[in-house]
Amino acid sequence: MDALAGLLEGPRARGAFMIRACFDPPWAVRVEDRAPLTVMLMVRGDAWIVPESGERVRLRAGDLAIARGPDPYTCADDPATPPQALILPGGECHYPDGRPLNGSMDLGVRTWGDRADGATVLLIGTYLVRGEIGGRLLDALPPLLSLTSELWDCPLTPLITAEVTRDEPGQEVVLDRLLDLLVIAALRAWFARPQAEPPAWYRALGDPVVGRVLRLIQDDPAHPWTVAELAAKAGVSRAALARRFTRLVGEPPMAYLTAWRLALAADRLRDTDDTLGAIARQVGYGSAFALSTAFKRVYGVSPQEHRARPGQA
Repeated sequence: MDALAGLLEGPRARGAFMIRACFDPPWAVRVEDRAPLTVMLMVRGDAWIVPESGERVRLRAGDLAIARGPDPYTCADDPATPPQALILPGGECHYPDGRPLNGSMDLGVRTWGDRADGATVLLIGTYLVRGEIGGRLLDALPPLLSLTSELWDCPLTPLITAEVTRDEPGQEVVLDRLLDLLVIAALRAWFARPQAEPPAWYRALGDPVVGRVLRLIQDDPAHPWTVAELAAKAGVSRAALARRFTRLVGEPPMAYLTAWRLALAADRLRDTDDTLGAIARQVGYGSAFALSTAFKRVYGVSPQEHRARPGQA
């Protein structure tokens, strides 16, 4: 598995929130849903994304923005336009004074706003729980990123535009997979930019010593690795590996190995019906008890609680 594939394999939408938002200026929507990741693809017109802190982003037709939660932000035709609606967790929509909108802006299947043929059309896809997005990927992203149509040409726009308003059997699964594909395509383009700032471990994969150690860990997490064995495989001393790995990755080799094993365990708990003992063996723990103890120490919940409520860990 190459480094980028390892980073992007995480998106797994399940019943994600997708909508076609249509507005006529002036318009503004305040988003406080605390969703871990939201994708906004501009189809027609233009808009501003204004975060609580940091630089605001202007979107034109063909541009895309990704907002990483849980911080709120505002989408508007102009940064000065006051919000007309408030989006809360669970997809609840209120007026700014707290009164519920009660469906007054519904325009049909997954369509919302002023009028279906509004001057501004924005496709929005939201992952509702953190468990649907790999933690390493979320940690690698800024709170708000954007791609202009000059940097990438999204071939998925016509397909998503057509599918988002359909109401057919299996439609949620179709939209979930399209959202995953859109996120992966967008982030691949974003990480490929000359000025991109990928996470430290991603950059470290280019190092002849640390890169080899990272690949050993990622390819065989169940192996009982020690610093001495990893150093021998990389052709350096234990002390040299520890210094170099910590400097480039930001944490010691064994700390990275533990985090990698637990991240894999969290994914397997969410995506499979394997027993805790089986998962423990797959990721390098000697027993279900050892995995459970380490998992609870890092994630704050037991593996069983994570499996039952994947968004909580």
